[in-house]
Amino acid sequence: MRIYIIVGAGLWMIVYGVFAHEPDTLKEALIKEVVITENLKQTRNRQSTVQLEMADRSFLTRRFSGSLMQTLERLPGVRSMDIGSGFSKPVIRGMGFNRISVIENGIKQEGQQWGADHGLEIDALNVESVNVRKGPASLLYGSDAMAGVIEIMPPAPPFDDQFFGEATLTGKSVSDLFGGSLLLGVKKGRVHTRIRYSEQRFGDYRIPADTVIYLTQRIPVYNRRLKNTAGAERNINWSGEYNRGRYRSMYAVSNAWQKTGFFPGAHGIPDASRVKDDGDSRNTGMPFSKVNHLKASTRQQYTWDALQVRWDIGYQNNRREEWSLFHTHYGTQSPPDKDPDKELAFRLNTFSSGIKIRLSASSGWEHTGGWDVQYQQNTIGGYSFLMPACERFAAGGFWLTNYQATDMLTLSAGLRYDYGKIKAGEFTDSYLAAWLHEQGYTEKEIAANRVRSYPVNKRFGDWSGSIGMVWQPAGGHLFKANIGHSFRLPGANELASNGIHHGTFRHEQGDASLNSERGWQFDMAYTWSGNGISFNLSPFVARFGNYIYLRPTGEWSVLPHAGQVYRYTGSEALFAGGEVSAGIQLPFHFNCTLAGEYVHTYNCDEHIPLAFSPPATWRNTLAWKRKNMELYAEHQSIAGQTRTDRNEDATPGASLLHAGATLTIPAGATRAEVTLSAHNLLNVRYFNHLSFYRKAGIPEPGRAVQLIIKIPVRPGGMK
Repeated sequence: MRIYIIVGAGLWMIVYGVFAHEPDTLKEALIKEVVITENLKQTRNRQSTVQLEMADRSFLTRRFSGSLMQTLERLPGVRSMDIGSGFSKPVIRGMGFNRISVIENGIKQEGQQWGADHGLEIDALNVESVNVRKGPASLLYGSDAMAGVIEIMPPAPPFDDQFFGEATLTGKSVSDLFGGSLLLGVKKGRVHTRIRYSEQRFGDYRIPADTVIYLTQRIPVYNRRLKNTAGAERNINWSGEYNRGRYRSMYAVSNAWQKTGFFPGAHGIPDASRVKDDGDSRNTGMPFSKVNHLKASTRQQYTWDALQVRWDIGYQNNRREEWSLFHTHYGTQSPPDKDPDKELAFRLNTFSSGIKIRLSASSGWEHTGGWDVQYQQNTIGGYSFLMPACERFAAGGFWLTNYQATDMLTLSAGLRYDYGKIKAGEFTDSYLAAWLHEQGYTEKEIAANRVRSYPVNKRFGDWSGSIGMVWQPAGGHLFKANIGHSFRLPGANELASNGIHHGTFRHEQGDASLNSERGWQFDMAYTWSGNGISFNLSPFVARFGNYIYLRPTGEWSVLPHAGQVYRYTGSEALFAGGEVSAGIQLPFHFNCTLAGEYVHTYNCDEHIPLAFSPPATWRNTLAWKRKNMELYAEHQSIAGQTRTDRNEDATPGASLLHAGATLTIPAGATRAEVTLSAHNLLNVRYFNHLSFYRKAGIPEPGRAVQLIIKIPVRPGGMK
């Protein structure tokens, strides 16, 4: 019902914007000619020693691929770990999970991001611009940012006082998705506030395959739709801002709700009977996941002539549940009296606070310092067990100095220290012990497996640091280099998990003896632009003394119907690779862009590649833009990934074709923007090596045609 309210309100805003009034009267003014020689991305890259990619409002709309991370995947060095057709999580230079910080409104997004099937609980339609920092960013953003940062920038307020709004309608063929978003806002004097409501509903998505193979069993895919992958998403976001002189105050509250099904043919014991067509491609039955993420934050900022102080405070409540018909493998276990089909439940509360001070001293010196603290409490529930309840505390302080030695050379250096503590409880499984006894296991084997998780109470402390330079000689050249030491606290799942994670089709097991991750990372970048041509090369190398990863062991799990054990393991590891891109402005309003990336991973202890390493990719994009229209065609080449860990399947390569068009249509006092795009135009059957459905032999979605209609409406100014 809510989706129809959005559509109705959107249509009303369109009609109102076209017929309610005449266009605003233009005020003529004569100004001198202004020649722009540098864009915002180039300016920001001159100010940072790590490589920066930017995605503005136009990019996010015209390249929208269903989720925020699938859209940002078009940036070099950024990949998405996909969960079905609409949910995904970030991977930067081969590293993901808790090694990437996603920052929104100054607060780090905290959910169950340790799981491959857990997406970002962020409304993609509410994001207007994103900064992606590739490389070690632990110095400014804490230990979890050792691979990079995805920073969602707050929307800029309108220049003049006004009411404003926007209606967005979207549809996608591959999953019969239909959604809408409605934004209303006001800027009056010192106050700027806005509210957005978004909703999407989608059905079982289509794949270019009639069967998939899971645990050696062939599972049919009826009508080429992956049964029970339908779902829904609802988001509401409110933000407010108050400015008075040098004082700025910002507030934000958001709530994201998602529900999506899991393909029952690859959940638990393989069973072809559960995938029979039920005649309804839009229902969501069991098994399914449900998540709700509530976030509230505020920023208080004051600026003097050369000093700025900023204080960010945030609270987050993340509730994730996985539901499946009570299917315990132990004959002595009875279903719970309440919610008997709730398999797993996690409730994470996060309190965070951070202060940053920036001092712009004389003679080209700029200093930035600060400290932040975070406390987390995660409780569990459900009839199954994956990881114990836990608490986590982390705090850190840093100092960064930038010195502009000359007009062409800027140097930077900084140091940070972090302290953390993780505490997790014990979990003893008497049902497993009884089952093992029935299966004839020895008392020694039963004793070794009775305790699924031992108590953990560990403290960690280490430093992070970096030294970098930015050199910009004449002729459009820009050189950057940065060397940094990174540090990351292990997560509770890496220390204490021990159970079947049906969402990712494996038995995951932690190791309480793991120490924190430490590593050295070196990044370089060279950029040149001029005469309609741009070029960028960004090589990197990183070496970690205790890189923690989930390794397929080849050991058979004692848990019933669990397959092999995947164990969190620390190893000396090497990452190397880079990104390269070039842009050429062609005659007749054409533009050609070439972009590629490669990551080489190596387990130095065992002399083999690391698991879940992304393959090399290359994109060729030809675009044509003139006045109110833009067209593009893109060829994406994905290399096969044969450099795999032991007991990890290789993934074949693929060649994909994408295309799209955007048309801006004047409509009264507003301009409607219509974007039509097609992903995997030739309906190629291919696999994403990072997808959590890859292990089940399920290919990526087939041809996806998407339509987005965006109508910004400005009813009029305010007196």
